[in-house]
Amino acid sequence: MNITVSDRMSFFQPSIFSELASYKQQKLAEGAFIIDLSIGSPDLAPPSYITETLAEEVMKPGQYGYAITGTNDLNDAFSSFYKKKYQVALNPDEVLLVMGSHDGLVHLPMVFANPGDLILVPDPGYVGYAAGIALAGAKPYLMPLKKENDFLPDLSAIPDHIAKLAKIMILNFPGNPVPAIASKEYFAEVIAFAKKHNIIVLHDFVYSEVYFDGKESVSFLSVDGAKDVGVELFSFSKNYNMAGSRIGYLAGNKKIIQAMHQFKSNLDYGVFLPIQKAAIQALKKGEEYSETIREIYQERRDILVNGLNEIGWEVMNPKAGMFVWAEVPRGWTSIEFAYALIEKANVVVTPGNAFGPNGEGYVRIALVQDIDKLKLAISNIEKADLLQVGVV
Repeated sequence: MNITVSDRMSFFQPSIFSELASYKQQKLAEGAFIIDLSIGSPDLAPPSYITETLAEEVMKPGQYGYAITGTNDLNDAFSSFYKKKYQVALNPDEVLLVMGSHDGLVHLPMVFANPGDLILVPDPGYVGYAAGIALAGAKPYLMPLKKENDFLPDLSAIPDHIAKLAKIMILNFPGNPVPAIASKEYFAEVIAFAKKHNIIVLHDFVYSEVYFDGKESVSFLSVDGAKDVGVELFSFSKNYNMAGSRIGYLAGNKKIIQAMHQFKSNLDYGVFLPIQKAAIQALKKGEEYSETIREIYQERRDILVNGLNEIGWEVMNPKAGMFVWAEVPRGWTSIEFAYALIEKANVVVTPGNAFGPNGEGYVRIALVQDIDKLKLAISNIEKADLLQVGVV
């Protein structure tokens, strides 16, 4: 039998992530002690009140039916959380439970973009954005994130004819791979731009609770007019270390929420009810835990950034998020340096160009290992003597 795949599969080729994982396995087979700082998957466990609730609920026979959508209790808990945390009032028709942020990110372009439509997307940006755009048959228009602009998209650089054709703008603050943050003033500019050109805004807010030095990240929905133009994605994955639970929320413009609900009602039957029960506890009791998580990541950030700078690799100090966005030393490309780190230092990072052409010249380093491993990574990098050598 001759089995062929669809044309759209041309957009889903093996990625650099798979190649790095393969090389990592090769090194492990050779006996190397690998320190993996490439994947942004939390290494910490959820708090006990989440795991205990989940354990209790899975023993109840009545919890195994279709959830269909978010329960009223969870929707209410989420709305109360947003009101307390961000001073954003959400009506029942302005919230939608999603099966993790990927669910919302990948499916929203399919609901609102036709084949050939333009979607404004950050470059470098999270790889899931490209997947959603490809499935919709739309076309990405890259908004460069440059150091001179504090890694914020320059809206004035988007040509007027492009803006008129764009259907959606995707933003991500705190960001991945670039841990930039946006101000209320910047979001106000985005809202004005979106209203002028009739563009839907999707703000990816999955790192909302991971910020440093007491400077809270800004919810897009907290800015006047945001609900007129867009929605915001909230995730339990990074905020409460529930990544495998696959649960999050889309909130904002009720027409967008209604259309997404209609679409999802044809795709899935909701999140497992015990996970929803656990999520309620996260929202109600998670404030102290979130502070603990921020302290842990901030300590890791300080150890890694200060240590790398001390050995001669000058890297920026992120203000939020789970990543360090580091310029590679002179003479290296992103992928050359990433492979050299695995080969010579047993440290795995992700080359910046995996996230878009404007990621060239950088690597993404995830803060997902404990302090001892981070210190060992710094020591290994120093001994590898890569910072001054470079490949010309």
